[in-house]
Amino acid sequence: MSEQGEVLWFTGLSGSGKSTTAHALVEPLRAFGRKVELLDGDELRKTISRGLGFSREDRIANIQRIVFICKLLSRNGVTVIVSAITPYAEMREHARAELPGYVEIFVDCPLEECERRDVKGLYAKARKAEIPQFTGIGDPYETPEQPDIVIRTHVDEVESNVALIMDYMTTKTGRSEAV
Repeated sequence: MSEQGEVLWFTGLSGSGKSTTAHALVEPLRAFGRKVELLDGDELRKTISRGLGFSREDRIANIQRIVFICKLLSRNGVTVIVSAITPYAEMREHARAELPGYVEIFVDCPLEECERRDVKGLYAKARKAEIPQFTGIGDPYETPEQPDIVIRTHVDEVESNVALIMDYMTTKTGRSEAV
């Protein structure tokens, strides 16, 4: 029987640095001999969640689909890295309840910095009401109350945040091979 894999779930505003940090974490985990899959929210929206909008119900359905995929992968020993805004507390609670090995990583970055980083201009469009229900502008982002890890991408470099996550995983698992 395969060992249960962890699910490292990055949550935060658009432009906070979730995907950048998630991508940077893949190789260090693989270097420790782990099977790793990265599930990026933007890519999943184009594939398994195509057709879903951004209503509360559609956002919840999107996360339920991601949780299902995570469950399949992690039960087969894969460490799954998820980068998805996951704006509502109930979504994160669902993921935690369903996924053994769930690790919530809150990417704490001020809205102003996320807007400054926004190369696609999504925040500007949201502020002009061209994108309704945009998280942080027209739709809420419920800040995690007790995440397992908090990284601050507006203060710390990617490498420091990856090291923090790797240190957490080493301490959590009690194994010298980090995860």
